[in-house]
Amino acid sequence: MSDLQYWIGFQLTQGIGPVRLRALIDHFGDVETAWHASAVSLRAAGLNQAAVERLLYARSRLDLAAEVARLERYGVRALTWADPEYPKLLREIDQPPPVLYVRGTLLPQDEFAVALVGTRNASVYGKQVAERLATGLAQNGITVVSGLALGIDGIAHRAALAAGGRTLAVLASGLDEIYPPRHRPLAQEIEAAGALLSDYAIGVKPEARNFPPRNRLISGLSLGTVVVEAGERSGALITLQFALEQGRDTFAVPGNVHSRASDGTNAAIQRGEAKLVTRVEDILEELNLAMIVEQRQVAEVIPENAAEAALLSRLSHEPVHIDELVRQSQLSTAEVSSTLVMMELKGMVRRVEPMSYVLAR
Repeated sequence: MSDLQYWIGFQLTQGIGPVRLRALIDHFGDVETAWHASAVSLRAAGLNQAAVERLLYARSRLDLAAEVARLERYGVRALTWADPEYPKLLREIDQPPPVLYVRGTLLPQDEFAVALVGTRNASVYGKQVAERLATGLAQNGITVVSGLALGIDGIAHRAALAAGGRTLAVLASGLDEIYPPRHRPLAQEIEAAGALLSDYAIGVKPEARNFPPRNRLISGLSLGTVVVEAGERSGALITLQFALEQGRDTFAVPGNVHSRASDGTNAAIQRGEAKLVTRVEDILEELNLAMIVEQRQVAEVIPENAAEAALLSRLSHEPVHIDELVRQSQLSTAEVSSTLVMMELKGMVRRVEPMSYVLAR
């Protein structure tokens, strides 16, 4: 059996989170060796006595082969840090979950994703805006990410599906525990045209304490997070804060100043924590996704080449003038110019000043 069982074993061990697991892998070289290590070796790797005892206890009671079989029984895949399929955007956040449970399919195009979240008690205005934004994102080839909750989340998922797009739902429970129950049919539709995701194991109930940590996955899977409607203490604002911490773009839809459902979004805009959004183009332009369809088409027919590789290695998030790229790469001005044009269409670079470029992400 593969080492997946050991990843799952650590995921099921209380007190062994991403930081400790990373330290164990660095120390022992792989998860299997770390799982079977002696108490003395585990302490030498940096675990305190309480963590060692919890791990030894987990090893004595867990049937790892049965845990893997249970995933197969529920049609759930488990992706780990070691899997190439592990979502690239999520991998980039601080302390990504070592194990990500998936029902459905994840595709490379899901790297072009935007989270759309908001209150469960949405107004007619909020529902209309959420539907319009999710539809516009899906029509432009953007995967819509949300949390399967009532209100704005459910509307975002449904609108993306109705537009023929992809959508990802992140749960605060095991993937066998669809919550809320009335969204089970919606979950089935999402699984068929996207994926259900969670970092909680099979059998974990949707307890209230699970929802805030879940929100960091919603923002972590997305280039940007849009809050459509949210009160001052809404969970959607927690997602917005996670996005800010992760260095992702944040957006909010302004609302009625007399509506409590808009207190949180209006305040986020006022504090400068979120960019004001009134139309889908505001999101696409800010994230450099306005030409996403064209980017994908060009990426399919034009392969990477030596010129692209030479320029990519010399670009960063600080603007570099085309003359400097010519000098560093020793390519002709014409070749550098034409290559940059194609790289911009492919979404690899972005022009920020006249004759200057940065990496797109």
